[in-house]
Amino acid sequence: MAFESLTDKLQNVFKNLRSKGRLTEADVKEAMKEVKRALLEADVNFRVVKSFIKTVTERAVGQDVLTGLNPGQMVIKIVKEEMENLMGSETTELVFLPGNEITVFLMAGLQGAGKTTTAAKIAGQLKKKGKKPLLTACDVYRPAAIKQLQVNGEKQGVPVFTMGDKKNPVDIAKASIEYAKEHDLNVVILDTAGRLHVDESMMEELQNIKDQVAVTQTMLVVDAMTGQDAVNVAKTFEEKVGIDGVILTKLDGDTRGGAALSIRAVTGKPILFVGMGEKLEDLQQFYPERMTSRILGMGDVLTLIEKAQNAVDEESARELEKKLRKAEYGFDDFLSQMQQIKSMGGITDLLSMIPGMGNQLKNVEVDESAMGRIEAIIYSMTPEERSNPNLLNPSRKKRIANGAGVSLQEVNKLCKQFEQSRKMMKQMNGMMGKGGRRRGGMNLGGIKFPF
Repeated sequence: MAFESLTDKLQNVFKNLRSKGRLTEADVKEAMKEVKRALLEADVNFRVVKSFIKTVTERAVGQDVLTGLNPGQMVIKIVKEEMENLMGSETTELVFLPGNEITVFLMAGLQGAGKTTTAAKIAGQLKKKGKKPLLTACDVYRPAAIKQLQVNGEKQGVPVFTMGDKKNPVDIAKASIEYAKEHDLNVVILDTAGRLHVDESMMEELQNIKDQVAVTQTMLVVDAMTGQDAVNVAKTFEEKVGIDGVILTKLDGDTRGGAALSIRAVTGKPILFVGMGEKLEDLQQFYPERMTSRILGMGDVLTLIEKAQNAVDEESARELEKKLRKAEYGFDDFLSQMQQIKSMGGITDLLSMIPGMGNQLKNVEVDESAMGRIEAIIYSMTPEERSNPNLLNPSRKKRIANGAGVSLQEVNKLCKQFEQSRKMMKQMNGMMGKGGRRRGGMNLGGIKFPF
């Protein structure tokens, strides 16, 4: 999980600060040495770290802080504020042209950064927001890129414009604008060619496209796992071509996360989105304050709520409530809920967004594959068995276990967990119906969800 090591180190520093009660200037400077070391190990740019530590230290050793009622908390607050400033303070939105004018986004980046997939992710999000996007295949050097864009465009329900791999990318870009006008589309996303490294021919091609096409915004896609290299790439693209914002991909991987903390300070350009997985829906708008909270181990409740709202179908939720009132809750409903949770992302990542859960998860191994086995068990049931779990006698359970390729014990365990969940949800529903509130959780695949 991104930033895990950095988060652990910073939380240890904060723990020491809180435990001291009163702080001296020496205490603050010693803590800042540890913060500096943690940031450098996370591959944050050296100059950025130096400036950050200087600013935090100057604020933290002020008289108001050291003589306050809770100096440790004040220092942590200062670190949080300055980290938010480092990443841009405010969220930067995409710019759209008014009226019938066509907005053009140019996607740039090195090969392997995830540019083509990211273009499709953005197109899908824009479509959900009522825009009419067109994906344009301008990478004529890698035939697989055209096919990849077509496949992803089809998955997102977004048209893809291509003229094959024999035409000039500038001509393709110009022709796609005309195509968009003719077909009443209002956003064109140009997926340009990447290279294994920055070279002059690539920069020249991008500049030619920008000279011939009225590009609204140029978005640079960089791989967060490359650390400082990502920052250097962003700086070069800004100098050679000019960029309006950066999209960080693979931030869910085993990355030290330094790029997220360095890019804004080094290039002056905002981070627009972060890629948190390979699925087409795994692209999040970048909120500096939310990212700071996650880095500092303070959770990210707002993102968790948004994920839940996007995953839960209101109509399905109302239907489920009716079933609970009538005691008709079955395995199909259980499966539907589980898939909604699954669509929100990895369970470990979701739980890490809950304040205070980060440390508790450190030594806990969450079996993400448990969901797959549960699905296999439920799909091995007949429709009647799924809707009426009371039919599941020992012989039926044995047949289901064989069909799902699991042990009979796993089937029995799921049936027991299902029954517990059904009882608990019925109780919660009854109490909420009376205007009461109850704290509970859902036990799914051996994992207790505290919401």
